[in-house]
Amino acid sequence: MESGLISVDRWKSGSQAYFLTHMHSDHTRGLSPNWSHAPLFCSRTTASLFPGFDLSLLRLVPLSSSWQSLSLRSPSSGSPVLLHFMAIDAHHCPGSVMFMFRGDFGCFLYTGDFRWECEDAAAEEARTTLVAAVNDFPVDILYLDNTYCNPIYTFPSRHVAANLIAHIILSHPSHDIVIGVDSLGKEDLLVHLSRILNIKIWVWPERLRTMHLLGFQDIFTTDTSLTRVRAVPRYSFSIQTLEGLNLMCPTIGIMPSGLPWLKTPFKGDANLSASLLTANNRRKPAAQQRELLLLQGAVHMFHDNMFSVNYSDHSCYQEIGEFINLVKPKSMKGIVVSSSCYVDPLYYFGRVCGASEPPELLLLRPDSREQFRAVRIKSYSTKDETINSQKEKWRKGDGHSSLRRNKKRRARIQVKCAKIADVD
Repeated sequence: MESGLISVDRWKSGSQAYFLTHMHSDHTRGLSPNWSHAPLFCSRTTASLFPGFDLSLLRLVPLSSSWQSLSLRSPSSGSPVLLHFMAIDAHHCPGSVMFMFRGDFGCFLYTGDFRWECEDAAAEEARTTLVAAVNDFPVDILYLDNTYCNPIYTFPSRHVAANLIAHIILSHPSHDIVIGVDSLGKEDLLVHLSRILNIKIWVWPERLRTMHLLGFQDIFTTDTSLTRVRAVPRYSFSIQTLEGLNLMCPTIGIMPSGLPWLKTPFKGDANLSASLLTANNRRKPAAQQRELLLLQGAVHMFHDNMFSVNYSDHSCYQEIGEFINLVKPKSMKGIVVSSSCYVDPLYYFGRVCGASEPPELLLLRPDSREQFRAVRIKSYSTKDETINSQKEKWRKGDGHSSLRRNKKRRARIQVKCAKIADVD
C-alpha cells in the first residue's frame, strides 16, 4: 500500500483516511477535538465517547461480516485506489475493534489491543467472522497486540478473575474497597461485582459520565455514603494512598491487571473460582481465606492491604498463539514496540509464517528474578538501527537508565511497499 493513503491509530497529517481501534490514550495521542485532517473511521461506541468532536468527520463502521469500500487516490500517480475494510470486535474495551484491509496491495489485519478468550461466546462470534474473511482473503501482514507475547505470561479468563476479586471483597466484610481502573475499560468487571455483591460501585465524576454514555445508569454512583466499594483512577492507586486511608477506616486495594506475571500457570477454572463464593468459604478464618486466594496463582499481595489480581484485557501468550494459528499470516509484527515485555511475535510464532529461524533475542535490562526478565527482539525482516545502538550501549554499560523504562509506546502503522514504518 502506498504511503499517504491511510493511517491506523496514528494522527500525523498526510493520510486521506484515519482509523481508530479504540479510545485508550496510547492509541489517541495526537488526536483532539480540533481534528480536521480527514475522515476518521471507528465503531459507533467509540464515536459516542468523543467529547466535542466534529461529527461531520466521523465515519461509523459497523461490526459485521460485510466489507466496506472507500475510494482514495494515489498520491504519486493520481489514479484511483479502492480500499475494502472490515471491523471486527476486539473485546478489549467498549468500542474496541480490529481492522482488516484489502485491495490491490494485498490483505492486512491490524488487531489494535484485543483479548479473545477461548470459551467466550461473544469472542466466538468475532472469531467466526474473521475465519470467513481469512478463508476468502489470506492475510499478508498481521499487526498484532503482542503485549504478553511470552510463555511466562499467563492468567485466567476475565470471568474467573472477576470471581476472585469478588471473593476478596467478601473476605473483608468490614473493609472499604478501592479498585484501580483506567478511564475506560474493566466495565464488565465492575458490573459483575455490582451484581454478584448486590451493591453500587462508586466512580469519580468523569468516569460516571463515561458509564452513562455506555448505557450504565443505575449501577454506579458518586455518593460515597451508598457503597463501600470504590473504583478509583489507576494513577491514584498506591501503597501510600492505602496507608493513609487505613488511618481513617480499614481499607484494602485491588489492582486488576495482567501484571505481575508468574512462571507458574494458573491452575484453576471457572467452577473452582465460583466455588470460592460459597457460604462455606466465607465462614473460613481470614488467614485461611487469604492463603486459599494466594494458592490460586492469580492473586498476589504486595502489602498487607494491597492485592493484585491477574485480570487482563489483553490476550495472554496461549491466546496469542491460538489467534496467530487461526489467521496464519504470511508475515507479522507486534504493535507494542517498546516496553518491559516487548517480544517480536516472530520469535515464538515465526514458524506459522514460514520463518526458518527466529530473530535474535535482546535483553533490555537485567533482573535477578527470571519471571520478570524484560526482553526485546531484533526485527526479523528489517534492520533496526535503534535496537543495535541500544545493544551496543548496553555492552558498554552506559545504556542502563534509558532501557529500564516500563512505559509502552505503540507502533503506528503506515504501510509502504509491504513494509511497516514504526513511529512514536
